[in-house]
Amino acid sequence: MIKHLQGKIALVTGATRGIGKGIAIGLGEAGATVYITGRTLEPNNDGLGGSLQETETAVIEAGGVCIPVQVDHSDDEQIRQLFARIEREQNGQLDILVNNVYAGVQAIREGFGKTFWELEPSFWDAANHVGLRSHYVASIYAARMMTKRKEGIIFTISSWGGMSYIFSVPYGVGKSACDRLAADMAKELKEYNVTSLAIYPGIVGTEQITSFAKEQSSEDGKSLSFGDSYNWETPLFTGRAIASLAADANIIKYTGKIQIVAEVAKRYGFVDENGNRPASLRSLRFILPRQIPFLRNYAGLIPDLTIPWLVILFFRDFQEINYPD
Repeated sequence: MIKHLQGKIALVTGATRGIGKGIAIGLGEAGATVYITGRTLEPNNDGLGGSLQETETAVIEAGGVCIPVQVDHSDDEQIRQLFARIEREQNGQLDILVNNVYAGVQAIREGFGKTFWELEPSFWDAANHVGLRSHYVASIYAARMMTKRKEGIIFTISSWGGMSYIFSVPYGVGKSACDRLAADMAKELKEYNVTSLAIYPGIVGTEQITSFAKEQSSEDGKSLSFGDSYNWETPLFTGRAIASLAADANIIKYTGKIQIVAEVAKRYGFVDENGNRPASLRSLRFILPRQIPFLRNYAGLIPDLTIPWLVILFFRDFQEINYPD
């Protein structure tokens, strides 16, 4: 792969496993120097695995430079110190921030199928403190560095839950807020040539999601419609989307907008780790085979036609296909 991001400095929050790890690898294979954060430094036996050291090895193997930093993103002071370190070590340069860290998966798993009034008020914080507020805090420090240099990109990982009900009230509100955060930051950052985007992955087969799907498929009345692995993406697919966008010299034209990973892949012509290119969740190529399983064997013959948001939201047939990041 061509090293389009050689010399670029990136930070990916929450990169011990899952989408964050895939993003770090994608930036690494494009040649970037990637700072990664997470709470787990060394490999452990927590059942799902994942550590900063393991991600560091994967990024190096992909051709990048990786700098792991142990950070708890619920602590504002640790976030401040992280950016102070990057500013010191990189002479003020930070080209890419990926707001990815999310701590609400376990709470969502435990509260799955319950209404908001059946859950304790603390569920709101579990879903949105690390994964919304922490994104805002990280963006403050990134923007202070980027606006001084008049360049940079802030990616905020969001979800289709920002468009329609998925899982719970706090989850959807939080993802909608991530979209608004990206859009409103773009308004204030544009005059400084700093881009802000919200990113929508598709159905990503992370460690957490694979476990979650298996867990729910065994419980009556709580089956997940995405649990059959149809049209799943790997975490690296999101990483390649972010790397491709970051390498676009005219990325500012997308500032404030939502970027869908599968549609970014189609635009820039890259494929997933396994060599295929999953369809966008709002593509006719995904929607028809999902509704009519027989068509999955012939999905390649179905036009990859993007359905407008208003039509998608009108029918709302897709509202159960998402999952926590």
